[in-house]
Amino acid sequence: MKYKSVLLVVEDIERSRYLYEKVLSQTIVADYGEDISFEGFSLHQKKHFENLLNIKVNFQSNSCELYFEDDDLEKINSLIKENHLELVHGIIEQPWKQKAIRFYDYDKNLIEVGESFDNMAYRLYKENYPIEEVLKLSFFTAEELEDIIKRKEKAIN
Repeated sequence: MKYKSVLLVVEDIERSRYLYEKVLSQTIVADYGEDISFEGFSLHQKKHFENLLNIKVNFQSNSCELYFEDDDLEKINSLIKENHLELVHGIIEQPWKQKAIRFYDYDKNLIEVGESFDNMAYRLYKENYPIEEVLKLSFFTAEELEDIIKRKEKAIN
């Protein structure tokens, strides 16, 4: 058996397509009209899905979330507001020090955008956390952290 994808049922496939494709910069792999496949997940039109399975779909279970990474959480926060999406919480630092923001898509599917662990490790390094602590929190080796620091410093300069 091979795992393929998560499927989210949505009320308005075009509005949801706009959100995931244009706002969250996801790449469409296939568009079947009432079913759109992105890399790692799919959207399915509610009415069509209900008819296929002869069931009723209820939104906002909060039992799972889609997770994305982006190192510019301020930009994501602005996009959430511009697109009238409901925040679950603003930018927070989670117990393992990664910053994240969570919100609902238009159909109350829970979305998390977290900074990459590379960015988290570099940020902690710049905030003068002890190297041992950065390694422990990020699960990077000393060599990996050194490479991340060099890469980030080069990108800045």
